[in-house]
Amino acid sequence: MTPPPPDDPTLWYDAPATDWETQALPIGNGALGAMVFGGVGRERVQFNEKSLWTGGPGSEGYDHGNWARPRPGALAEVRSRIDAEGTMSPEAVAALLGQPRQGYGAYQPFGDLWLGLPGGDLGLPGGDLGLPGADGVSGYRRELDLGEAVARVGYTAGGVNHLREYFASHPGNVVVGRISAGRPGRVSFTLRLTCPHPGARVTVSAGRLTLRGALADNGMRFEAQVQVVADGGTRVDGAGHVTVEGADGAVFVLSAGTDYADVHPAYRGDDPRARVTAAVDEAASAPYERLRAVHRADHRELFDRAVLTLGRPAPAEPAASAAPAAPAAPAVPTDRLRAAYTGGASAGDRALEALFFAYGRYLLIASSRRGALPANLQGVWNDSTSPPWSADYHVNVNLQMNYWLAEQTGLAETAEPYDRYVVSLVAPGRESARRMFGARGWVVHDETTPFGFTGVHDWATAFWFPEAAAWLTRQLYEHYLFGGDLSYLRETAYPVMRGAAEFWLDTLRVDPRDGTLVVSPSYSPEHGDFSAGAAMSQQIVSDVLTNTLEAARELGDDPAFRAELAGALTGLDPGIRIGSWGQLQEWKDDRDDPADTHRHLSHLYALHPGSRVVPGTPEAEAARVSLTARGDGGTGWSKAWRINFWARLLDGDHAHRMLAEQLRGSTLDNLWDTHPPFQIDGNFGAVAGMAEMLLQSAHGTVHVLPALPAAWPDGSVTGLRARGDVTVDVAWSGGAATRIVLRAGATGPIRVRSAMVTGPHLVRDAAGRAPGATRAGDVLVVDARAGESYTLTAGAHRVDGPSAA
Repeated sequence: MTPPPPDDPTLWYDAPATDWETQALPIGNGALGAMVFGGVGRERVQFNEKSLWTGGPGSEGYDHGNWARPRPGALAEVRSRIDAEGTMSPEAVAALLGQPRQGYGAYQPFGDLWLGLPGGDLGLPGGDLGLPGADGVSGYRRELDLGEAVARVGYTAGGVNHLREYFASHPGNVVVGRISAGRPGRVSFTLRLTCPHPGARVTVSAGRLTLRGALADNGMRFEAQVQVVADGGTRVDGAGHVTVEGADGAVFVLSAGTDYADVHPAYRGDDPRARVTAAVDEAASAPYERLRAVHRADHRELFDRAVLTLGRPAPAEPAASAAPAAPAAPAVPTDRLRAAYTGGASAGDRALEALFFAYGRYLLIASSRRGALPANLQGVWNDSTSPPWSADYHVNVNLQMNYWLAEQTGLAETAEPYDRYVVSLVAPGRESARRMFGARGWVVHDETTPFGFTGVHDWATAFWFPEAAAWLTRQLYEHYLFGGDLSYLRETAYPVMRGAAEFWLDTLRVDPRDGTLVVSPSYSPEHGDFSAGAAMSQQIVSDVLTNTLEAARELGDDPAFRAELAGALTGLDPGIRIGSWGQLQEWKDDRDDPADTHRHLSHLYALHPGSRVVPGTPEAEAARVSLTARGDGGTGWSKAWRINFWARLLDGDHAHRMLAEQLRGSTLDNLWDTHPPFQIDGNFGAVAGMAEMLLQSAHGTVHVLPALPAAWPDGSVTGLRARGDVTVDVAWSGGAATRIVLRAGATGPIRVRSAMVTGPHLVRDAAGRAPGATRAGDVLVVDARAGESYTLTAGAHRVDGPSAA
């Protein structure tokens, strides 16, 4: 197999995968996901379709998590005891407000494709995996080309080169595989389809395998079809399999679906057969090269928008037509590259970090596309009928973290499933708000599913988190802040934000100790006692009320509602206090333990993803004290959040230290994040943190290289996004920016913060003209016009005058 060109970042290995979680390679199109193992004698391609879940309607006892029996006075009792005693144990609160989890369900695997190849064994499980070096196999390479979104397996056996390619096409909603060889007539295999769900049947006709069944738990209907198309040779249908002999090549196309629909309360739609059949028919009738070309164009339109290169000096100013240089594919297999990683100054370390950045963006494209459910705890990939944490939607940080990188790294479209999902939670969330709280608006607690689970269960330390709905709305508002689409704000974001704000206007309590408005009961995930006004609760509520008020003013919404929001903000405890040992307090009372190293740092929400804590302030220093005390440990997602925290504190070296901890201790051989076990939010959160190290815009300026670590003295990045609809390219050398390109999506001033502007520099638009610009210290204000680009070049020129650019 010919390696890909060096401008395509690639994960590659010199042996097949033997473990799903740590070694197999993921492909996906948002709805469909597959894991490629790359065996020689026997190949396994495990696949998923994101709407296949147990639980929900049809499952015994399911009522969206709302209390199964009325609980008059239970919430009031908890609040009264907290008022009187200050705190209440999680177990005591859960005894009054929790309940056994009924009909919650879990994300399910769909099935497996098995290819039995010459010299292999299709007996399941076990059989020959065809390890390189056995039976004359040489030159083995298994890879995932991130730029093409194609997985490949290549080797030589019996003097013949063999190649398999796999991709998941979003335009076609199919997984496609091609089996080829270097000589005519040398492609032979048997393809079999299996399913882990009892009662599912596989039938075969005219080279098509059809898998059909219904989940025993909730009756959800599901179907997958695989069409085998051979080029020459013979194709024979068997009992549950298709065999191809002596072909020049062959292609298979797979699609799958269920009767799920995101419509409350039934969550059921049409039988999937017609959709699946149409997708497979269309793909099977098209030439393979056309399928791959359409897939490639669709993928690259998103993937190519942002490229990070580390460890090379910034190039001289390129020609206007030059494409950005992508990182080279590392010359060392990825598992060995990761094993050798130290976080030091080696070229291999820089190569792994740049690859990790590209991989996180690849994974979001592969697991979140329009028309599908959003990325869950495992993106779209799962091989277990009882996956960790149900592979669900945890909304006390994890789902939100999945989308932190979307706006920053030019992947705004991948958040459409997130938006649609949050909107779908409003209807069941209104019912939960009314039945459980007697409140307006909508609510969702700690965990949820595609079936509108907005109530509670009884896991004492992780069952109560009504702040989740408010936090979920932040991503919607961020989409508006980055892109400036007023119609999106009016039609999608604001109605959801308003409902989340209304809930808190109705449920905030007056703290009898000081008269401020607080959340009660309040719990700081996932440790300590329940209390009133924990920092995270207050910061999130302050955030949603502030954002909703800003949006209401922008849209000219109901003055009475705006007055209600403003009044609540005036009386609200902001949840930002500096404690006795200089820390940012986690609770309203000063009871933080400096020896506490818990993985959650929820009380720093106002630092990130919020923006109330500003670098250089006493509150920022208190956040630093808290972060330092908590240490650099934790699970994968927790380390990823720490990268963002340290970047927001403008400490690039500590942010990089956390990235190194992530790669050394919380990253598997296939570069998936591990909690443990595998949990994809760490991949996404870490990439967001890397973007924050290079560009920030949360505080009114486009801050270029705000937290550049010493480990990255030279490099370049293209396509990062800033709030205000600005796209930014940066090249740097010796730790300093040498060239900054701003591409304006809107007309108006762009405030750029960079050390570059304090020294000699030149500012020009695309036509070489000097735009209107003023400077104050390290901030340059450029009078931008929509559609124009502006280039700042260091050391080229300096216009005299204290405020000139």
